[in-house]
Amino acid sequence: MVDSDTIETKISDKKEEFEEEKVEETAEEFDEEKDIKETFEDKKEKGKNIADNVISDLSKTIDEFKDSIKNMQKNADQKYQDYKKSTVQTLDIDLIETPDVYHIKAAVPGVSKKNILIEAGDNDITIECTFTPFIEEFDEEDEAEVIVSAIKYGRCVKTVRFENSIDIENIKAKFKNGTVRITLPKLIIPKHKIKVD
Repeated sequence: MVDSDTIETKISDKKEEFEEEKVEETAEEFDEEKDIKETFEDKKEKGKNIADNVISDLSKTIDEFKDSIKNMQKNADQKYQDYKKSTVQTLDIDLIETPDVYHIKAAVPGVSKKNILIEAGDNDITIECTFTPFIEEFDEEDEAEVIVSAIKYGRCVKTVRFENSIDIENIKAKFKNGTVRITLPKLIIPKHKIKVD
């Protein structure tokens, strides 16, 4: 028969072994959890760095895109301004006809009457003037820059042809409030009966 001291010693030894195993298992589990946590923290930090890099790259790309659009707009505006300078534009007019007279109203805002040229032929009239760009009203010291230029400038010409001949001697033109009003009487040539011999 086994005595009780021996049993207790065996129990105590087994208990110590069990506790040591438990401590080792717990330590191993703790180390594993610590490794997992460190791995997670590393991945989290790497993910954060990648996200920061993506955001930074995206921000740079957007800024470059904005600059590119601005340059394209500036280039297009410059080409349009160059085109406007090189082409002769037309004047805006209204033309009204009555039985005896043609009436023309031409819009010439900002142009003085001494800078308006009107020439008439037998059955046509040409109105010509030059609009100065708004930017030219500023001195160089003002360092003014054109942002939008939609008002026409440069040499503008409008020629109107009529079905009837016009009475050149009685054409009248009046300048008022940025418009020129022109009255052009029709030349009415009386018909003559011709005697046949």
